[in-house]
Amino acid sequence: MMVETLTGHNRSNGISYIELLEGDKVRAPEVYFEESPMEPGLTSIDVSRYWTKEEHDREVEMLWKRVWQMACHKDDIKAVGDTHVYDIAGMSYLIVRVSEDEIKAFPNSCMHRGRAICDGHKKEQKALRCPFHGWSWELDGKLKEVPCQWDFPTVSEETHSLKAVRVGEWGGFVFINPDPDCEPLEDFIGDLDRHFQIPFERRYKAAHVIKRLPCNWKLAQEAFMESYHVVATHPELMPAFADANSKYDVWPNVSRAMSAHGSPSPHTGLENPDPSAFPDKKAFQSFIHPLSKHLYKRLGENRVEVSLPNGKSGIFDMEANYIEGDLKSADTHMCNWVGGKIAPADEDMPMEFTGESAQANRQEAAQARREQMRPVWGDKVDEISDADLTDAIFYSVFPNISPWADFNPIFYRFRPDGDNPEQSLHEVLYMVALPEGAERPEPAECKFLDLEDDYTEATGLGSYLAKVFNQDYLNHKAMQKGIKSQPDGVAIFASYQESKLRHFHETLELWLTSETPPKSPKRQTAA
Repeated sequence: MMVETLTGHNRSNGISYIELLEGDKVRAPEVYFEESPMEPGLTSIDVSRYWTKEEHDREVEMLWKRVWQMACHKDDIKAVGDTHVYDIAGMSYLIVRVSEDEIKAFPNSCMHRGRAICDGHKKEQKALRCPFHGWSWELDGKLKEVPCQWDFPTVSEETHSLKAVRVGEWGGFVFINPDPDCEPLEDFIGDLDRHFQIPFERRYKAAHVIKRLPCNWKLAQEAFMESYHVVATHPELMPAFADANSKYDVWPNVSRAMSAHGSPSPHTGLENPDPSAFPDKKAFQSFIHPLSKHLYKRLGENRVEVSLPNGKSGIFDMEANYIEGDLKSADTHMCNWVGGKIAPADEDMPMEFTGESAQANRQEAAQARREQMRPVWGDKVDEISDADLTDAIFYSVFPNISPWADFNPIFYRFRPDGDNPEQSLHEVLYMVALPEGAERPEPAECKFLDLEDDYTEATGLGSYLAKVFNQDYLNHKAMQKGIKSQPDGVAIFASYQESKLRHFHETLELWLTSETPPKSPKRQTAA
């Protein structure tokens, strides 16, 4: 197995991301060419921050009670009286549509004895009423009614109206900050808008999934911050995904990763995509590992035949447990990819590389996407860059959201699962871009997946991305288990390929150790 190691310089061999952009038929936005790397160096952290209650409690006090955080989308509370319950690390907040033009937020707690005012999201409420004893408030938080108020001589509108928390809006999303003295949201996110050609206000929620994970929220988020893990976790991407030549940039409270489609992984040693990687020309039926050359063939759900070039073979389940044959071990992530669940409509999903070169394959993929979009976007698609239509370009906004670039609809959010530091919630939204003036569809309903539920049960995601998530899930549960046995008690992050993780943890450390919330620097302007 050939895995690229030392190259003699500070990047992987092969074409760089910027060089690929320079060869595109339709040029990428100039902001994609901008270079803002993190200062070189290694970052190490104490792994106890991934599981101890002490670290969780410190995050509650120093982060979640003081930082701007996305609570919901405005489409979740479209009508006056709509309320959305936002839970974070054991705390709960009510996001309320007070009027057509005003949104407010309050702690989701009755001013009488603390019962949650709303157990879940509600539609078109006329007032906010506690189900326990019937105390109620106007939508704007003013105390409305107290049964037997004569029995509460110290209670009045002035003393027991709901206490509002700060609210901000960006891209159609509603943010809250429990700190009344916080800086404006506009200062916190800086000039994020310049990175997107299509404003998020012109995107709608086409799918929404929340998956409970058996790991800390930071472990979950970190798995989606870099492409360094592709070589081991997602080998099926390597024939046409330049993982180790991804580009990483950081700005205050924001970081970016850019990974190119079309060019094979530098680990393969190839210049062009290998057309034989998927022998059946289908995404999930068979795959030749680009490094080991082992053939993984689907026999049915939870049954995979693995064959080696020397003739040895064996049969395994989707978790790479041995069933029979003279081959006794196999790659867990590949068995999961080939032998895992598939939505029935996706069993024969095509997968073929037809371009004569990496650049040609990239351009063909971009043009195919343009033709798919043309019925809705018209000839405007001819102006959309190859990069926007093919590449994985994803941002992270501190502390826990990841909006992707214009025409990739993925949007992530990661949260602690209540007060359990060893569980988290992975939220996936598909925010689909719309042409200017297009009618906005109704937002998709949210699908909740518990610990043992397969990502493919969320049919709105499609099998391809769901199966990629299933491979990541194998790492999530193993990370939470293994990190407690780390003999040095620290985790280390690579200087460049894990610079987004370094940036996140350095920002987090600043918040956790600052007596007053850190203030953001003045907005930068494009270079």
